[in-house]
Order: sequence, then C-alpha cells, then structure tokens
Amino acid sequence: MSSEFFIGEDAFPAVGFGLWKIDRDETAGMVHAAIEAGYRHLDSAADYGNERETGEGIRAAIEAGCCQREDLWVTSKLWNTYHRPQHVRPACEKTLGDLGLDYLDLYLIHFPIALEFVDFDQRYPPEWFFDPDAAEPRMQIDPVPLHETWAAMEELKQSGLVKHIGVCNYSSALLHDLMAYAKLQPEVLQIESHPFLTQERLIRLAKSYGMTVTAFSPLGALSYVSLDMATESESVLESAAVRRAAERTERSPAQVVLRWGVQRGTAIIPKTARKERLQENLALFDFTLTDEEMSAIAGLNCDRRFNDPAVFCEAAFNTFYPIYD
Repeated sequence: MSSEFFIGEDAFPAVGFGLWKIDRDETAGMVHAAIEAGYRHLDSAADYGNERETGEGIRAAIEAGCCQREDLWVTSKLWNTYHRPQHVRPACEKTLGDLGLDYLDLYLIHFPIALEFVDFDQRYPPEWFFDPDAAEPRMQIDPVPLHETWAAMEELKQSGLVKHIGVCNYSSALLHDLMAYAKLQPEVLQIESHPFLTQERLIRLAKSYGMTVTAFSPLGALSYVSLDMATESESVLESAAVRRAAERTERSPAQVVLRWGVQRGTAIIPKTARKERLQENLALFDFTLTDEEMSAIAGLNCDRRFNDPAVFCEAAFNTFYPIYD
C-alpha cells in the first residue's frame, strides 16, 4: 500500500492531519509541528473556526524550510450556510484569505444540508443556529437544490481557485444523483469510516465512480467521547481483534486501526492535539496486516455512526434533520 493516492497527476497523501476540535490557540503550533513531522495533507474546514491559525502554522513551516506550498495538500469545506450559488465563491475566498493561500488543493461540500445564509460580518463561522440568541434557537433550513451548489463548485475549479472538488457525508443515493448532473465529476468522497462503521458498499460505489475515499474519525469513538456523542466503552482499540494484531505487529492498537484504514484503500485523517502522537499516526507503511487480521477487524462492523445529524442536530440544535436512513 502506497503512502499516497493520485488524483489526476496530483499526489494525495494517504494520511492527513485533521484540524477538527483543535483549540485556536494551539492550532498554529500543531500545524507547524505536523508539517515538521512529515504531514503534507491538512484537512481543514470553515466550520472548525481555526483556519486563520492554520494559515499561520503553514506560513511558519514554510518560512522554517520544512516545505514549500506546492508540497502541501490543503483541503477545506463549504459550510452549510453558503450553499446558495452566489455565496459559494465568497465562502471559498474567505477560507483562502484566512489560510493565506492562493488556491486550495481540494474543496468539499461539508454536508448535504443547506441552511439560511449568515453574513460573514454577522458571525463567522456561523455554525448551526440561524439566531443563537433567539428564545428557542434552531437550524433554519434553506431549500437549495444540491445541483445548484455543485454547479458553483464546478465554477471554482474552472476558475483555478481550487484544484479538485468533492463531497462529504453523501449517501449512495446522493452520489448516484450527483453523477447524473455533474459536468465536472466529484473526485473525493469524505465519510465517517472505522471498524465499527465500515461502509463497504458506499466505498465500493465511490471507487466505481473513480472517486478517492477519505475516512474521517478513523479511530471511531475517540473523537466523540468529549462531546458526549460516544462512551469510552465504545473504543475499537479495546477489541480483541485489534489487540491481537497489535501484539503480533508490535504496534499500538491505534496504529493497527489506522493501518487497517489505509490498507483497505482509503485515505485517513486522524486528529490529535498531542505532538507526541504525530509521528505514531504517520508510521503506518512499514508493516502489513494479514488478510485474516483485516477480515477480523472489518468483522467488528456494527454500523455505529458517531457523527449522525439525525442525532446531534436534534440534541444540540433543536432540529430533527436526518440525512441517512
């Protein structure tokens, strides 16, 4: 298994550094440290609220001689409030300005959820509530057809602001629909995937359409315990299949699970706020899991989705809005 995929002629590193839930005051230092440790794939988003600090870390790493801009693959995502075609380019330009970059390597539709526009000067990032100060704040849905948003994404690629475009959190049905109207086909699908949510059919479908698949939350529950969206008892790292493979390979359980992710042919974006974990999460390409170990870990699948709008939108944002059946 190579440490990179190719999208067109561009190398897409198989392991990225995820920027979700990294505190702003730590982001610049963590980004610099990640690049210094060897990461060349950074996964950002407007909604993470730390793109300005991410840009500071990128600049510091370049100035320190760790890399050049063209060595990096920088991903960002279009937030839900900017789905109207007239807001797509300004949202991308806002991200580029915060990152201090001239172009993005990849821009993704973050969710197939369109919310009412919130002006940048009013609140940025706008998050999920339309009016967080309302007596009963809620999400305010804006009925924007996804094909209109995608057409505006295509214009970004044609303009040169972004090199590649794709989608996050799409289902098989939405992918089929997207392929029916896309003039420029999506090149990347980013989804939650880990041993408890293998999503094998969706990944197979995306690959059949020529898409590269990126798995977010590749370690499963670990990203969600602090948000009360998972319990520590749901950690895949404690499973017997993972423990046995870790013992045989003399690697950590986390490295085994991450290796499983890249060995099955997906890019992964593990997140850590601990600098000592950076090297560990990259050290995945000098050992291999056996077919039996791969099957045993895949056999842990129980369709446990931690990042589910049907659950968190109602619990946190007073709005029931499922996107998966």
